[in-house]
Amino acid sequence: MKPVLQHRLGWCWAVLVLGLMHSPIASSHQLLPGYLELEQQTSGLYSVLWKVPLQQGRLLPIAPRFPSSCHLQGDLESVIESSAWIYRATLRCTSGLEGQTIAIDGLGAAGNDVLVRYKWIGHASPRTILLNGEQPSAYLGSAGADGHSGWVFYLRLGVQHILSGVDHLLFLVGLLLLAQGRWALLKTVTAFTIAHSLTLGSATVGWAGPWVGPVNVETAIALSILILGVEVARKWAGKDSFTIRYPWLVAFGFGLVHGLAFASDLAELNLPIGEMIVAVLLFNLGVEIGQVGFIVLVLGLVLPLRTRSLPTWFRRIPGYAVGVAGAFWTFERTTALFLYGGG
Repeated sequence: MKPVLQHRLGWCWAVLVLGLMHSPIASSHQLLPGYLELEQQTSGLYSVLWKVPLQQGRLLPIAPRFPSSCHLQGDLESVIESSAWIYRATLRCTSGLEGQTIAIDGLGAAGNDVLVRYKWIGHASPRTILLNGEQPSAYLGSAGADGHSGWVFYLRLGVQHILSGVDHLLFLVGLLLLAQGRWALLKTVTAFTIAHSLTLGSATVGWAGPWVGPVNVETAIALSILILGVEVARKWAGKDSFTIRYPWLVAFGFGLVHGLAFASDLAELNLPIGEMIVAVLLFNLGVEIGQVGFIVLVLGLVLPLRTRSLPTWFRRIPGYAVGVAGAFWTFERTTALFLYGGG
């Protein structure tokens, strides 16, 4: 590889890493999904549950927009929680909601998703729709229309969650840099998978302790990335440590923390327990699909480079990215922890 090309690629890596750290995606796990639940009570009358996520204590500027034939009745009942503001109301529609289109205003600017879950009289089960900045509106099918109950949504949400979580992906890069050989890599990735699956399931059904809040979890994840960055640097220097010798044990320990972040999307939805169990299984499967896909992509890019004569600094760019991003996020999230508490 020519020196000029190497220099340009190095700058591209640096710009990419800085861009990821400052992008909205880098904070994706702090942007919990909004949730809109519509359930038909009688003809033309619906109960409404609307959960608006809080970002660092601030209410996200998003709101549902119903058809012009619909009107909210009475005052909205609201309750504030640690990470969301919950509104309950009754909606009356002169021509009904079946076959109508609803929208969520402000999704493009907010940068997060909204899960819409609706059930009409005559539906065998609720149906689920995911709205985002690219698709802020949706058609609500009629009670007699064919369609699935929305299980595919949870699988897709799991894939999106891991692939949009730059912090989780950089943690995986750190594990790949530490694990030596195929057997060590397999053990390390498997340990991480088992660990985050355990806490994903337990936290989603409410078995986690009261200290498990978004700010606490995100700060711990940032610290885990920083620690991996330091360990990668120690490995380059020819030093030894527990993490370098047993990366799979460290992956298991930190995987327990990362699973708590994976659970945040589902736990905030407060789904019925029967649906929650299926949602957890499908969501976790989606996370694994995205994780395996990312690992295969990284290995597919890295392995061919090992046969080329590349300068040391170029080979170490991924490790630098892990360490720099971990330090930046640790500082950013620790500051948020002191300012907003461990909610």
